[in-house]
Amino acid sequence: MTAETGTIKVGDTNFEAKVRAGSIGPSVIDIGALYGKTGMFTYDPGFTSTASCESQITYIDGDEGVLLHRGYPIEQLAENGDFLETCYLLLYGELPTAAQKADFDYRVTRHTMVHEQMARFFQGFRRDAHPMAVMVGSVGALSAFYHDSTDISDPHQRMIASMRMIAKIPTLAAMAFKYVAGQPFVYPQNSLDYTSNFLRMCFAVPCEEYKVNPILSRALDRIFILHADHEQNASTSTVRLAGSSGANPFACIAAGIACLWGPAHGGANEAALKMLTEIGSVDNIPKFVAKAKDKNDPFRLMGFGHRVYKNYDPRAKIMQKTCHEVLRELGIKDDPLLDVAVELERIALHDEYFIEKKLYPNIDFYSGITLKAMGFPTSMFTVLFAVARTVGWIAQWKEMIEDPHQKIGRPRQLYTGAPRRDYVPVSKR
Repeated sequence: MTAETGTIKVGDTNFEAKVRAGSIGPSVIDIGALYGKTGMFTYDPGFTSTASCESQITYIDGDEGVLLHRGYPIEQLAENGDFLETCYLLLYGELPTAAQKADFDYRVTRHTMVHEQMARFFQGFRRDAHPMAVMVGSVGALSAFYHDSTDISDPHQRMIASMRMIAKIPTLAAMAFKYVAGQPFVYPQNSLDYTSNFLRMCFAVPCEEYKVNPILSRALDRIFILHADHEQNASTSTVRLAGSSGANPFACIAAGIACLWGPAHGGANEAALKMLTEIGSVDNIPKFVAKAKDKNDPFRLMGFGHRVYKNYDPRAKIMQKTCHEVLRELGIKDDPLLDVAVELERIALHDEYFIEKKLYPNIDFYSGITLKAMGFPTSMFTVLFAVARTVGWIAQWKEMIEDPHQKIGRPRQLYTGAPRRDYVPVSKR
């Protein structure tokens, strides 16, 4: 929607830029024709002030601590629905009816198995391979096993690819977990719901019966919901950029997983857990808080603050409740990590230093403790993030492919290297 027009003056040239307003949130200045009219680009490292696309999927207001999926607050989705309902919402734009939900659940469940030759593919990895390395390779390899759903110009194939990605990612994640642990793969079971099925594939062994704990299953399902999508973050932008070239969806998701692997993106909950372990006990907190306030000390409190949220992360409130439910169910009453976490949260919400800098606890603060209590090693934390975020990536990829204004991504640069110079023969250098 065009709200008004603004003028950008560059030398003697006036550039009339359209100002476009979204349904909510800040308006944007359309500078698509800037180079053609002025011969100049804009400079925006990290694209922090640049809207790279138009989207109807997720909205974030970092100042107010708001996260909406298709208009629905994340708190309501996590409290009242399940992960596959959120998947449907992200993919199709509306919450499903009972019949639509049953059909969607059925289709996802019947796509959870992977090609049997994938088991042999896993044997090419070292036994001590990082699960994320296994995920990048195995997800990328799906395009070699399912090339009947790689024609992105075919809506039906896009739908099949979307179903396959959402259904098979947890199976591959569980296989990565089992492979590194040296245990046999566990096949999916159609009688179980999405998250219970995943827990069984991760923790069941052939020599004894495994019964899924409904409290833990619900907790992990809620974690998946909280991580399902988060607007144009680094990995989502990577998926969109890869997809803009026409790459197949499996390759695009593998690119997103590779980006998520970075410690500044998907590894934050692991870093927060390591920090709590380093602090050790409540008695040590004052010393570490003092270190965090010292500008000359490199120590930083992990799990506090967020690049987007300048208020309390709305997902953190749900994650805090979920964490306590899991610890209570497992009988973990005197967990020193939780004691440290609770005291750090109290300080962060009352200490003037944290309030002034808006260093509120984020989702990673509690999710690491929860996943550790459930039996997942820290190397699997980012893998679980990838399982949850796959639906967001697919929804964003699908939206981009169906956008008539979509172009191949081509960021510009400010060149600061050597100017033109002539080649000098090696004998004269």
